[in-house]
Parts: sequence; C-alpha cells; structure tokens
Amino acid sequence: MVADDYDVIVVGAGGDGPVAAWKLADAGLSVLVLEAGPFYGNEKWPKPSEEPGGAVSSSVADLSGELLDEQFTTREFEMVNKLLFGPADHERGFWFRKFPGDGAILQCAGVGGTTLHYTGCHPRAYPASIDEQGHWPIDYADLLPYYWEIETMCEVTPAPVTAKEELFFRGAAAAGWPLLHDHNVTEPGYRPQPNAIRQPDPKLHVDAGYDGDFTYPEVQGDTLALGNIAGNPHPRGAPYEEKAKRSSNVSFVPAALATGNVSIRPNAFVTDIRTETPLGDTPSVTGVRFRDTWSGRTERVDAEVVILAAGAIETPRLWLNADLPRNEWVGRGLTIHFGDNVMGLWKADDLEERLGKGTVDQHEGQDIAARFDYPGLGMLQTVGTTPGVGAILGFGASASGFTFQNDPTDAPWDTMGRLAGPELKRLLAGYPRMLQILVVSDDRPHRRNGVTVTPGLADEHGPIPVVNYEPSEGDQKRRDELATIAADILREAGASHVHRSDSPPTALHVHSTMRMGEVLDEACEAHDVDRLFVADHSALSNGVGGANPTNTGQALAARTADKILERYF
Repeated sequence: MVADDYDVIVVGAGGDGPVAAWKLADAGLSVLVLEAGPFYGNEKWPKPSEEPGGAVSSSVADLSGELLDEQFTTREFEMVNKLLFGPADHERGFWFRKFPGDGAILQCAGVGGTTLHYTGCHPRAYPASIDEQGHWPIDYADLLPYYWEIETMCEVTPAPVTAKEELFFRGAAAAGWPLLHDHNVTEPGYRPQPNAIRQPDPKLHVDAGYDGDFTYPEVQGDTLALGNIAGNPHPRGAPYEEKAKRSSNVSFVPAALATGNVSIRPNAFVTDIRTETPLGDTPSVTGVRFRDTWSGRTERVDAEVVILAAGAIETPRLWLNADLPRNEWVGRGLTIHFGDNVMGLWKADDLEERLGKGTVDQHEGQDIAARFDYPGLGMLQTVGTTPGVGAILGFGASASGFTFQNDPTDAPWDTMGRLAGPELKRLLAGYPRMLQILVVSDDRPHRRNGVTVTPGLADEHGPIPVVNYEPSEGDQKRRDELATIAADILREAGASHVHRSDSPPTALHVHSTMRMGEVLDEACEAHDVDRLFVADHSALSNGVGGANPTNTGQALAARTADKILERYF
C-alpha cells in the first residue's frame, strides 16, 4: 500500500518524472511516483487493462520482459488504444482534451508516458535557442553535464543507416548542405539521428547475410523493424531492461526501483495540490490528493517536496484546478513545434541508379534515423512508417483542403493538401518507392497560446484542459522555409513527385506552459508556492529551437533534482 508521507512525491511517470525520482532516490530520499495510467510489463499488474492488480511497485524484480512482449504487440490500432491518454480500463474511453480545428494532441498514459510511443530521438537543444532567444534564466552550458548524464544512461548513439537515410543524405549533400559532427549544433546541416536505441546486432548488417531468428538472445539490440511508435518491445524475448529502445520505463524506472527508495503507484490521477500558508506568507506545498482510476476512491499523501511531471497539458491543468495562487503565465506560452509533412515519390529506375535497388523500403530500419538541423528555423527528419501511418501523416489532413483546391504552379512541390481518389491510390501504390520528411519548426512562445480550464467542460477529475494554439506570422514563415528546403532535398535525391501536406497544427511535441523565468525560477521551483517544483517539458522556456525535446527535458529534470537536494535536503 501507499504510505502516508514521503520525502518527495513525483506526479507523473512519463519521460521526465522518473529521471528526477531516480536522482533523488539515489541520494537516499523516499520517493513516491504517482502515474495516471497503467504499468505495462510489471508482474503486479499482469492484466493491466482488465483488472486493478496490485497497489504499488517498489522492486525492480517486478519488471517482466515476457509480460511486455505479451502486452506490446506493435499492432498499430491495438497499440494506439493502449497508449493514448486514458484510464487503464479502455472500456471507459479516453480522457478528452479540447484542441482547435483539425489538429490533435498526442498524449500517452502509463509508466513511460510519451516515451512509450516516441521514436527514440535524443538530440540536444540548439544552443542559440537558450543563449540568444532571451527566454531562459540559465545558460546552455548549465545543461551540458546533465546532457552527458542522460545520454550515457540512455545509450544515445548515431542511428544506423538503411536505404531511406542514404537517400536523404544524398539529397542533402547534393543540395549543398554539410555533414554535421558536433553534439552542439550551431550551423545548418545533416547528420544521423542521435537515438536512445541500442545499436543493432552486427549480424544484421546488410553484408552479413544473417538468416536466423530475430529474437533474444540470438539477436541483441535493435532489430531494425520499426515499431517505436507502437511501443517497441524488441528484441522479443529480451529481459525488460534489455529492450533496445531506452524509453524511460526501460532506462530510468528500473534504475529508480533498484535504489530501494522508490514506490510507483499507477492508476492514480492526481486531482489536487495541498498547501499551507503559515502567517500569511507564500504558500508551501504539503502533499497531493489523487483518485484511483479503477475504484474511484480518493486518497491523500503528504511530502516535503512535490514535483509536477504530468506533462505540458496536465501540469498546468492541475495547477489551475487546485487552490493555488494565480499566475498569468500558468498554462501560457505553449509551443508545439508547428509542423508539416513533405513526401517524395521515385521511379524505380532512378532508385536503382542511386541505391542499387528499386525501392526505398521505409518500413526498414529505425523510425526516425536521419535529420537536417537549421538553428533559427527548426529541423527536418526522415520518417519510416507503415502504409497506414504514412497515409494519415502525409495525406490524411491539411489546412489547405484537398489537392484539387490548390494551385502548385509556382511552388516547389507538385501537389499540396489532402489527397483522395485516384491521386491517393496512385501515390499509395508507390509506397515502397516513397520517403516522408517531417518538418519541425522553431515556433516561439506567445501568451495567447496555451492551456486553460472551463468549469462547464469537466470529467471525473475536474475541469478539462482546453488548448489554444495559433502560429504567428514568424512561425508560419519558418515552417514554410523548412518545407521548401525539404522539397529541394527530395528533388536533389531524384524524386519525380513531391507532395506537401500543409498539416494543421498538431501537438506532437508539447512544451513551455509552466516556463522557467515566468512561473518557475532557475531551479524550476514555483515562484508562488514553496517546495513545489516542475520537472517536465512544461518547464522549458521555449521549444528548444525545434530540436526533439526529450533529451533537454530529461537533462533539466536531472538538474532540478540536484537543486532540490541543495535547497531542502
């Protein structure tokens, strides 16, 4: 059972919360981690979506690779239902979050959070986004020791190259861009993606001629079979901690449990932050109240320090629903890496000339294994998908309507918008000869964008988050420039047809709604509530320049843990 009090409570076991829990527990503190979703791959919950199971996990011996194999099938529709934001009992439906227009918010519930579906991308922030944009109260140099710590823990290395990456690199080089080698990117160029995925077994090299099983222990490390968006339990048969993708449930959660000082309570949705205000001074946190998502029972637990790590949507929602001081920047300043998709289609003969085979085979390799960085604009990434996911991302939605409504005469792409009918069939028939590029822009914090709550829209946990987002003119220009660069790279790589989606705003990377320098001080402690800290992507002061945010979020969480030890223990 959950004890009555701890040194520290961490609200959320997603990408960042387990980092702080591990660091604090390793220093000898007692830590309770409360997670709204289920705990997959844990023997205390052998059927996590069918029955309540145990109350708490406090031992690394509870973790089971066999259970994770059983529960993470990588079947797309099944895994979407498992991982999207909602209670463990999927019969109760998802937790609704309101987002404008045709866009969407991608949130995951469960120990591991959004790292359960992320593609392992672990680059650092662009230094200029921290040192030159004027949003951050700390310097890029302050994060460097924590980047090294996180990258070591997550075994971050350059992604292996398959045909789709080689094609992208050829196009980028032909377009005149240089190959980058530094972790700290200050100039535009292309490079392999720094991924928190173990390197593939050498026997899987194209020249090795391996023809055996792809299960553990015959194969160790990545199996180059995609699957990261659907949880990635590969290699099958591996112990829990030997899975290739170093999502937080596989890396930081076992390390935290191994300290003997951490208890993880899934199916626990925190609904209130408790404080006391002695002598009319600044309130000080005393604990939280949470609701068991199976039984509906509410419980209270106390702590010396509370860390909010529920994510950039749920953390401000919790603050706004609790009896906490009003701060005009709580929930404001949302950045989502306002993105787009640009896709290329090749003729088989042209691919034979460039790759030595007539197909791109984007289903082979790691999901995202090549990138183009442009500090000040954002980034481009190749995306390997199955046909269904590729069709949704590339053709399924557009802010410009259908392709027949758009005239691409003066544009660097042949079609733009949503595809349907014969044109959709033609392009999807060429899926083996197709490459998709994800455009990820450096959108900036604006006060109008963010998370609010409305009393008339509520669920069992109180008023729900209402997300508002409208890109600025500058955000639009940065995205358009990146889309043009993407089209040029595809053309230089020999694509015969280029399609741009002009995607509606979609919150895939979500940050900066509880910003350092506004809501939080330089240690990520709330200005208005003592002993209340934030250790998730909401604490980021901006969108880190458009780079994938996981590495920076985890590095900042590790730094925040050190600051907590300095201030209160």
